[in-house]
Order: sequence, then structure tokens, then C-alpha cells
Amino acid sequence: MTTPPLAVEMRGITKTFPGVVANADVHLAVRAGEIHALLGENGAGKSTLMNILAGLYRPDAGEIWLHGQRVEIHSPADAIRLGVGMVHQHFKLVETLTVAENVILGLKEPAFRLDMKQVAAEIQTLAQRYKLDLDPNAYIWQLSVGEQQRVEIFKMLYRNADILILDEPTAVLTPQESEELGHTLRRMIQEPAVRHPSAQKAIIFITHKLDEVIEFSDRVTVLRNGRVEATLNTAETTKAELARLMVGRTVLFRLEKPPFEPHVTEEMRREVLFAVRDLHALNDKGLPAVRGVTLEVHAGEILGIAGVAGNGQRELAQTIAGLRRATKGQVLVRCGGPDGKLEDVTNRAPQEIIESGLGYVPANRLGTGLVGNLPVSSNLILKGYRKAPLSRGPFLDRTSIGQFASRLISAFQIVTPSADRPVRLLSGGNLQKVILAREITAGKAMMVAVNPTRGLDVGATESVQRTLLEQRAKGAGILLISEDLDELMSICDRIAVMFEGQIVGIVPADKASREELGLMMAGGHQAPTEEVAHAPAN
Repeated sequence: MTTPPLAVEMRGITKTFPGVVANADVHLAVRAGEIHALLGENGAGKSTLMNILAGLYRPDAGEIWLHGQRVEIHSPADAIRLGVGMVHQHFKLVETLTVAENVILGLKEPAFRLDMKQVAAEIQTLAQRYKLDLDPNAYIWQLSVGEQQRVEIFKMLYRNADILILDEPTAVLTPQESEELGHTLRRMIQEPAVRHPSAQKAIIFITHKLDEVIEFSDRVTVLRNGRVEATLNTAETTKAELARLMVGRTVLFRLEKPPFEPHVTEEMRREVLFAVRDLHALNDKGLPAVRGVTLEVHAGEILGIAGVAGNGQRELAQTIAGLRRATKGQVLVRCGGPDGKLEDVTNRAPQEIIESGLGYVPANRLGTGLVGNLPVSSNLILKGYRKAPLSRGPFLDRTSIGQFASRLISAFQIVTPSADRPVRLLSGGNLQKVILAREITAGKAMMVAVNPTRGLDVGATESVQRTLLEQRAKGAGILLISEDLDELMSICDRIAVMFEGQIVGIVPADKASREELGLMMAGGHQAPTEEVAHAPAN
């Protein structure tokens, strides 16, 4: 069989930043008509390498060849002109503009008169083609993280990219939608390239979901510490081998946890740590987002929430955390932890929710969970700096803060040169460790965590999941909202599925299947919901 020509060849790419070698003599070859997976830990150099191909960075050394021709890519405009489009993990969107306006932003045509109705219709056509629901007239600030990622995908599809770089494109899809997208990508690479009709399109697929690498990609390149560890034919490798190449050790894909027995007696129902009853809330557009949700989280339990992004999960978490007002219903928290009383904290200020002992891990790490320019130590004390020993009266105790930060950095294995390093310079996995360290320390065995492993490599994901299971073993109650069904089935005790703001079913995690959960997430099947025991209000 004749080997297809190369669509992309990056030869000897080297890129350094002050004190860091991001890419060291990297060689990457992507054939026309193939889906090429790119794997590596956070900080391995994947994003830097792709940012070079997309024109955001200039390499210190090396060459880039597209379809057999050497090219110079000085800017994203050059990359787009050459047919290279990238969907970034950290979005490049203007929040005050609509979806349609973001999609056409930067295009030279049309130059004088915009027909936004036509643009919206074209986006709707793309949405139907790729099975991704999105309102072209919605503003970016009104969208969830997952919905914003879809906008980035539309931007590249709208520009007819011949070489498409996708960074975690399936993170917000149901299993059925992920499978459909995989088939669609397979059809895309069979199409002739717009700028090189004699060759086919190519896709570089960056993902931390090893199942998708095995299922969808033709070949895979693994980066570690800025260097290429291996390039393999996907059909000739395994998940275990890929994970070992990525992190340099054996990775456990399913963590062991002791079974959880649901509390059914009146006495045991006192162990409900927090709950919501008939909860209703609106989204940023003023439309119903949470509609009559009733849930309870017990001591020693991880209750998972599954659902496609935009079905009310974000609004549910924000309403529980006091960041969004409930229009109806109750939020109940056992204030002070397991020994306290279950109290109604509906629509209380976030500070009161913090003082009740409920921890909150938001989906947006740097935008909401952390203050990027502040040091690690300051971010670790954000919820406890008002009280001793971190403060003495109106003044912060710098010695106590330093000791406190050092203890958490050590306990949670946060990799940072010092506690004074600006938190924005840490890797994604270490950003999440900072948030977990703060929330676990400030909380009272209660936590709401939203997509805590989103965008993390397998090693960092394992670390975060192990931390959650350790808290569960200590008697904590955790509400885990995630779009990763493997994660939910691995570490949760029960899984509730949200569709259009409602709970359509609650199933034991050990009896759940991807197919059943996926159908429920799409609104096509409703499982019998467990009877929810209403805890006493005092």
C-alpha cells in the first residue's frame, strides 16, 4: 500500500521560554487523510508545538512544511491563509459579542455589508451537520465552558480549514455525540484539501481520553518533557502503553473504592450533609435552567451529575454555592459539618455559604477559582484569611500564612518553585491542586466540584480523583459535576443525569453503562429515579 503524502511536517522544532525548554528538536509528521493524535502530560509541550503551527509562536529553530512546501508562519492570519485552523483549549473569544459575530471575526469577506442572518443560517447548518446545538445569537458571556468550546470548533469549520487542530473537542459531548463526531472527522479527512485538491485534509487530535485515541486516530505521537517519546500506529498500541509513555509510570485507569450503602433509616438520614429540594433557577438569559431538582449528598458519598454542557449543571452548582439566586426551592447545608444542623441557606451570600463549610470547585480555574497574578500562598488563604492564625485582628500574619501554604503545598503535592510564584504560571494539574487544597481545608467535609479534571492529563487526573476518594473515605459528601462518563462511573457512588434542567434519572454507578447514561443525557431514555429521602430541616 502506498504511503499517503505528508500534510504537515515539523522538523527539528525547538522553542524555549525563560528557564523552560518547551520543545526540544521535535519532529512531527502528519499524513494527508489521517487523524493524528497528540498526547502528553500538561507541560509536555503539546500546546506550544501546536501554537507554533497555528502562528501564535515563532520557533527558535526548525522548519514547517505543509503539503510538501516549506512555509513561514508568522501569525494566525498566515496559518489561516495556509489552511491551518486550531481550536484552543483556552478559548480565543470576545465575550461581549454573539456566537455569529465571533465566528466571522477577523474574516476579510464580506468587506462592506454583513448579512448576519445568512451567517446564523450557515452556523445552524454546521450545527446540524456536527450534531452540536448552539444559538448563533447568544452572547459568549451567556454560554457555559462547553458551549464556548463549540463556538471555537465552528470558527475553524467556517473557514474551511484543510489542517484542523482539535484540542479536547469531545469534552462536552455525550458518548453518542462523540462517536458521531469521530465518524464526521473520518469523513472530513476523506475530502480533498481546498488549497491542495490532489491531497486530502488532515486532523491533529489532542485529547486526554485514551479511549478516543484508540478508537478514532490512525497514528499517535507522545510528547514528554518537550521531546517526542514515540510515534506509533494506533492499531499497534494500547491505552496502558500510551499512558506509560506519557507519564513515565504505570497509571491506574480505575481507582478502587469501598462500596457505599445508601442511608435509608430515619437515623441514618441525619447523615445527609447537603441537599436541594425542588430547586429552580434561571440562566444568564433569564430562562429556566434548573427546573425542580431534588438531590441529597450523604456523608461518605460522591454523587455524580452527568449531562451535556448547557443542561443546567453550571447553574445548579452556582445556585448551591450562592453565586446565583434560586427562584424557588431550597438549598440545605449541615452548617459546620457533620456535627451541625441541616439549615436552609437558600439565596444567602457566598460568604455565608463559605462559613457554612461548603467547598466549591468551579469549572473555570483561573477566571473564577483563582486569582492568576496573586502568588500560590495568597490563593491558598482566600477563604481563611479573615480568621486566626492567618490574621491577627485587621492584619495578616505573614509567618503563619507561609507555614500554612508550605503545609498545603507539601500535603497536596503542588509542584511550584515557591509559595510566592504567581499561580497563573502553574500547570493545569497544579492549578487544580491549589483549588482542592484550599476548598478541602476551608470546607467542612462538603464540596461541590465542577469538571475538576477537565483538560488534565491522565497523571493529573488520577491525582485529583484520588484526592476526592480520600476525602470520601474520611466521610466527606461530594457533588461531582462532570462530562466525563468514565470518571463518573469510576469514582462516584450514584450518578444523576440532567437534561434540560431536570433530573431524568439516578442510577447506582456500579450498575451504570455509557450507553444508558448517554441516552439519558440526550433525553431519549429515562431511568427510574431513586426515591429521594427528604432529610429533616434541623
